[in-house]
Amino acid sequence: MSSHVKIKTSQFDASKYHGLDRDTLVRLYRTMFLSRRLDDREIQLKRQNHIYFQISGAGHEAVQAAAGLLLKPGYDWFFPYYRDRALALMLGVTPYEMLLQSVGANDDPASGGRQMPSHWGSRRLNVVPSASATGMQWLHAVGSAEASLYYDQHPKALDQARKAPLGESANCHRDEIAYVSGGDGSTSEGEFYEALNAASLRRVPVLFLVEDNGYAISVPVEAQTAGGSISKLMGNFPQLPVEECDGTDPLASYAALGRAVAHCRARRGPAMVHAHVIRPYSHSLSDDERLYKTQKERQDEAHRDPLPKFGLFLVREGILDEKEIESIEAEVDREILDATDRALAAAAPPADSVYACVYSPDVDPTGKEFEAEPQLTGQPKTMVEMVPATLADEMSRDERIVVFGEDVADCTHEENLASVKGKGGVFKATQGLQRRFGSARVFNTPIAEAAIVGRAVGMAVRGLKPVAEIQFFDYIWPAMTQLRNELSNLRWRSAGHFKCPAIVRVAIGGYLRGGAIYHSQCGEVIFTHVPGLRVVMPSTALDLCGLLRTAIRADDPVLVLEHKHLYRQPYNRSPYPGPDFTIPFGKARVALEGKDVSVIAYGALVHRAEVAAAELAREGVSVEILDLRSLSPYDWEAIAASVTKTNRVVVAYEDSRSWGYGAEIAARIADELFDQLDAPVRRVAATDTFCAYQPKLEDAILPQADDIVRAVRDLTAY
Repeated sequence: MSSHVKIKTSQFDASKYHGLDRDTLVRLYRTMFLSRRLDDREIQLKRQNHIYFQISGAGHEAVQAAAGLLLKPGYDWFFPYYRDRALALMLGVTPYEMLLQSVGANDDPASGGRQMPSHWGSRRLNVVPSASATGMQWLHAVGSAEASLYYDQHPKALDQARKAPLGESANCHRDEIAYVSGGDGSTSEGEFYEALNAASLRRVPVLFLVEDNGYAISVPVEAQTAGGSISKLMGNFPQLPVEECDGTDPLASYAALGRAVAHCRARRGPAMVHAHVIRPYSHSLSDDERLYKTQKERQDEAHRDPLPKFGLFLVREGILDEKEIESIEAEVDREILDATDRALAAAAPPADSVYACVYSPDVDPTGKEFEAEPQLTGQPKTMVEMVPATLADEMSRDERIVVFGEDVADCTHEENLASVKGKGGVFKATQGLQRRFGSARVFNTPIAEAAIVGRAVGMAVRGLKPVAEIQFFDYIWPAMTQLRNELSNLRWRSAGHFKCPAIVRVAIGGYLRGGAIYHSQCGEVIFTHVPGLRVVMPSTALDLCGLLRTAIRADDPVLVLEHKHLYRQPYNRSPYPGPDFTIPFGKARVALEGKDVSVIAYGALVHRAEVAAAELAREGVSVEILDLRSLSPYDWEAIAASVTKTNRVVVAYEDSRSWGYGAEIAARIADELFDQLDAPVRRVAATDTFCAYQPKLEDAILPQADDIVRAVRDLTAY
C-alpha cells in the first residue's frame, strides 16, 4: 500500500458506515484477509501434495463478510456453497477446522475427511454441509424455512423433534431465517427457479444470495443467463424483493443485505441479493483461467479486488494506518501457520470408518422392536385405502409429519372443502388427510419433482418427518440428484452430525393395460444401488401398512414403492392391523410353502407367482414363494434357507431382465449357494424394451404367470 496515502484524523462517525463501529470495520478487513490467506495457503499445500483439491473464495470475501455481520450462527440456518469461506469464518468456523477438512483429517468437524475442502458444515453453527452438485442447496433452504414457519405454529412438533435422535440441536426462533447462496452459474439449474417459486408461493423467510463473479468455470454470464443479469430476470418475481449491489464493497453489500435480511426476519417472505463479485483465481486448481480470460479481463478484475480496495478505504478514512494493517496481516499469517502445522499433524480417518454413518446408529428398522403382530379390525382394505389409514394414525401420533406432493391435498382452496368431495391424490391415497389435519400438514406442490424432494431434505434436516409423494415413478427422474447426491448421503458426508430421514412415496409399475411408456416404469434397482437409502416394495395391504409405518418411525431416508396395479386388487386386501403394527425391513414373507422350486419375487410378481404355483400344483410340482417386500436391505437368510430347501430357484421381477434388481439376487445365489443348486438359477423378467400401450404388447413385454410356469418346468426337468 502506498505510503503517500492521506489519513483522515477526524472523529469517528459510525453513521457514515451504516452504523458499523471501528472494531466491526476492522473485523471485516481481518476476516477478508484471513479468508484470502487461507486460500493462498491451501494452494501452496496442494502444490506440495499435502492436500488433494482446492477451490477458493477469492474475490467473494466482501459480501460474505458483510452477510456474516447480519446473520446469527446457531440461530439462523445456513446452506452455503463452496466459495463461502469468509462467511464461514464470520460465523465461527476456525482456520484450523478448515485446514482439517483440507487434509482430510479424522477430526475434520464438517465431514471427518469425507468431503472435499470448502464444503462447509457445522452442527453447532447450523451450517448444513453442502454437496458438490451445483445449485441443489437452493431448495433445501426453502424446506428449512418452511420448517421454521411450521414450528412457529406447531410447538408440539418442535418438542417431538428435540426428543428424536440428534434432537438436542433442534431449535426454532421467531425471527430466524434461512440463508442460501450460489454462484451465477448455479442460477441456470432448474432447482434455482423451483426454489424461488416455492419460496414465493409459501412466503418463507429465505435469503437468496447470488454471488456473480461473471463466470461459471469458463462460461461467461452473458452465455449463461439471458440478458446477462439474474436480478433483471427475477425483477418481476411476485413476493420477491431483489437487491443488486457491488459485492466487492463490504459496506454497499452490508446495506443491501441488511434490507433483505430485515424483510425476511419480519416474516414478509423471501428476498434475493445479486452481488457482483470477482474471481481473481481460476475456478479451482484443476482449472487455468488464462485459457479463456484475456490479460485485460484479469487486470480489470484486479482493480476491483475487495482486499486492497477496502484496506485503502480504511486508511483513507483514518480507521487504520498502514502499520496497523501490516500488524493485522502479520497476526493472520501467524494464525494460519500455526493452524497449518496442527492440521498437517492430524491423524487421517481409519480405513474401517467408511462404514460408519451410512445409516442411523440410533434406530435399526431391521430390529426386533419392529416385529409386531397385527391386531386386525374392521372390513378388509385395499392397498390404496391402507395408505391414508396408516398415515392418519402416524400423523395423530407424531406432529412432525407433513404430507405433500402433486395433488395430494383434498382441495387447495380450503373454503371449498365443504362443497367438494376432495382429490387426495390421483389414486386417492391421501384422501381425507387435509380435512382431518389441515392445510399446514397436507398440501399440494407445483409439478416439480426435484423441488418436492429438495424441500423434504430441508425439512428433515430441521427435524420434521416429511412424507413426500412423487406421483408416478416414471417422473421421479428430475429428483434423481436430490435423491442420490443429497438425501441419501447427508448423514455419511457429515460424519453423522446431520441426518435426513424423509419418506418418499412413489406409485410404480405396469400391468395397467394402457399405461404405456410413461405410466408403467420400474427401475427400483437404480435406487437400491444408492447407499444410505432404504427401499421397500410391498405386495399386500397388510405389508404396506407395516412397512410404511416402519419407514416413518425409522431414522433413515426411505423410498416406499407402491405398485399401482396392486392398489385396488381384491386378493391382497386386509383388515386394518392397528396403529402400532410394523414390519422390520429386510425380512421377507413366505407367501407359499413348497418343496420343489423356490420363486423369489416382490411387487406384482408375487401374485403372478401364486397363479403359476396353482397351475404347477396340479402337475404335482410344489412351489415355494418368497416375497422379499424389502429390497434394501433384503432378507438373504430367507433366500438362502428357501434355496437350500428346494435346490432350484427362479428369480421373478418386473424390471428389465438385463441389469435388473433380480440379477443381483441371482448372481449372489450362484456365487454363495452354488453347492446347494441342482439346476441353474433362472430369471423371469421384462424384456429389455420399454412398456407399450397396446395390451397385447404389454403382455408380451412384462413377465406373466405363464413365463414363471415355463421356467419352473424347465428347472424341474433339468
